[in-house]
Amino acid sequence: MPFKKITAFIVFISFLYSCGSQTHEVLETQIIPAPTKHTINKGSFTLNSSVGISYTKDFKISAEFLKTFIEEGSQIKLKESKSIAFIKDESISSAEGYSLQIFPNRIEIKAKTDQGAFYAVQSLRQLLPVEFENGTFNEDKVIIPCVTIEDNPQFKYRGMHLDVGRHMFSVNFIKKYIDALVMLKMNAFHWHLTEDQGWRIEIKKYPKLQEVAAFRNETLIGHYSNQPQQFDGKQYGGFYTQDEVKDVVAYAKSRFITVIPEIELPGHSQAAIAAYPELGCTGKQVEVATKWGVFEEIYCTKDETFEFLEDVLDEVLELFPSEYIHIGGDEAPKTRWKTCDVCQNRIKAEGLKDEHQLQSYFIARIETYLNSKGRQIIGWDEILEGGLAPNATVMSWRGTEGAVEAAKQKHNVVMSPTSHSYFDYYQSDNDNEPLAIGGYLPLEKVYSFNPIPEGLSKEESQYILGAQGNLWTEYIPTSKQVEYMVFPRMIAMSEVVWSKPEHKNYADFVSRLEYFHKRLDALDINYANHLFEIEGSLIAEGYQLKTLTKNKSIRFTLDGSKPSINSEVYSKPIPVTKNTMINAAVFNDKEQLGSIFTQTINYHKAVGKKITINVEPNKAYSGSGADGLINGISGSDTRYGDKEWLGFWGDDLEITIDLGEEMDINSIETRFHNGQGQWIYAPNEIWFKFQLADGSTVTDKINTQNEVTKNLVDINYIFTKPKHLDIKVKTIILKIPNYGIIPEGKQGVGNKAWTFIDEIIIN
Repeated sequence: MPFKKITAFIVFISFLYSCGSQTHEVLETQIIPAPTKHTINKGSFTLNSSVGISYTKDFKISAEFLKTFIEEGSQIKLKESKSIAFIKDESISSAEGYSLQIFPNRIEIKAKTDQGAFYAVQSLRQLLPVEFENGTFNEDKVIIPCVTIEDNPQFKYRGMHLDVGRHMFSVNFIKKYIDALVMLKMNAFHWHLTEDQGWRIEIKKYPKLQEVAAFRNETLIGHYSNQPQQFDGKQYGGFYTQDEVKDVVAYAKSRFITVIPEIELPGHSQAAIAAYPELGCTGKQVEVATKWGVFEEIYCTKDETFEFLEDVLDEVLELFPSEYIHIGGDEAPKTRWKTCDVCQNRIKAEGLKDEHQLQSYFIARIETYLNSKGRQIIGWDEILEGGLAPNATVMSWRGTEGAVEAAKQKHNVVMSPTSHSYFDYYQSDNDNEPLAIGGYLPLEKVYSFNPIPEGLSKEESQYILGAQGNLWTEYIPTSKQVEYMVFPRMIAMSEVVWSKPEHKNYADFVSRLEYFHKRLDALDINYANHLFEIEGSLIAEGYQLKTLTKNKSIRFTLDGSKPSINSEVYSKPIPVTKNTMINAAVFNDKEQLGSIFTQTINYHKAVGKKITINVEPNKAYSGSGADGLINGISGSDTRYGDKEWLGFWGDDLEITIDLGEEMDINSIETRFHNGQGQWIYAPNEIWFKFQLADGSTVTDKINTQNEVTKNLVDINYIFTKPKHLDIKVKTIILKIPNYGIIPEGKQGVGNKAWTFIDEIIIN
């Protein structure tokens, strides 16, 4: 070892052991997800070629993983000795729990199962230099501090999802994705294999699924909401052979990852119906979908359809040994069923009430078949509609209501709500973020997720199995972009599902994550690094700036210039009493880190006043809360889900702004998002009510132009005063009726429309 390197490392170790309580904090912050108990002891263990591993066949997978990791990651070759010992310990409470003890002359890994020992190995891995990850560590020894870790997971289901129907990714990348789950102690990979836009799994009995359903003629360019829509004119597709699927499943099993396949039904089935039109209600030929969204083509409830699905599932069951088979069940329009003689006769013959109960019949029939094969179904929360199948597990995505309903019925639940789990949403306000479906889900919000929803008793909470992050790939064509969207949010989710709430601390997590980035670099993972960015908010004292990382400074300007190392250091909120433009950036002692943060504040008459709304915004689109509608900051022109837009699902709004004093009012401006492809509709009318200084009121109404081709609908209301009267206003009330039910022929038909509103500007 060169003198400089060994000196630096000794200084590091010396620092660790000479800092008292600070030592514990420094080392503890390196492991993700945070362990249950973590104690730093005196001394260190030297890992070199004189070290060996001892284990019984009970720990074959975990021990051989560790041996391979060390020997392929370095020049160290392990011998047969008991320096690193795997020990069976039946007293450990959880099958996935473990104890890791590093002594000066020995490492002991204790677990009840090989899986528990495997997670101990993942913690030990994070105590080794990051160069082990890519085989570039070229020294002959490693000094590891002595620690004691006792650990077990909070939830037994800890998963990540990947949609390969919209865009497909190589087997090698799927394995890389699984490896990331392994490192983070996750245990479930939800593989979304069939979609309207492509069928991705080989089914030998139905070759047209490979020949027709696996390929679409072209793909939408840009966002669905862009008008007019454009396409690339290039055929896209592919599928995984059964041998490739077996390879992936075996690879995952060797790392204690369960692969859960998803075969969508009865909706999201247009690709299959394109291959076999007789599976649909009309029997007419359709194309594999070339754009995103929800389509009316749906499996017909004829017996031939169930025979097809049972045949498909028989082949799926041969490939996937998982207890669960995911059958989708979401976003299944009933339009075709309503006009289909077969389906209407099915409703009558089975004594069903309506098409919703027909969906429940469909799901229950598939469940009965899978139960007869010794398997269980899991489906999106729409499977609750019309009555829940007897043994079904619910994956709750539309919020927490479905989860609460299912748990109260004593059904198992996996939490995956859009509000905290949809990693296809934007993670930053930066204009240079890659195109995404919409929404806004920053890292901190993922980390704040509590998978146990409010409204459940302690007994009912036991039905919450855990949670997973989802990645839908409409706008994610490459593996590098997959990585960018899931990292580091996947890392935050891993701590949500593994670590106990009392061991979670966001500031501490950020510190560990900053170090963990080096490991991602070594693994060639294309993560999004927003740690050196600035978060701004208008508070009573002025405009507040924050950054996630420690020991950095924020420098800012107010004159429109770019901040530099010589700019003023932020120390307290910046007073805002007029239109203001703030430029700021994070700096260390030498240079700027991250991008420049810019915020323009339009200081109108309602800024800082009191505002109330009759209903809470949806948790997935809560922005900055009600105060965000009058903070002087407008939302993005292209993203309806940032922290300035508020989203409401099906609610009629009444927004009250108390100006606190009598004011002259001339105009009110606001705007609504109108992305109808995402079920978002601007209102058809707005009512204005003005409470005047003398106690009287003035009301008025305007109709809005709800044009399909406009993604943004601007409102500019002029308050017309009677001539020669000095009218002053104290309170303004806006009544905004929801658009209503989405009509036939539109995306989301039959569902309530969303309302998205931006800054309310009063002058």
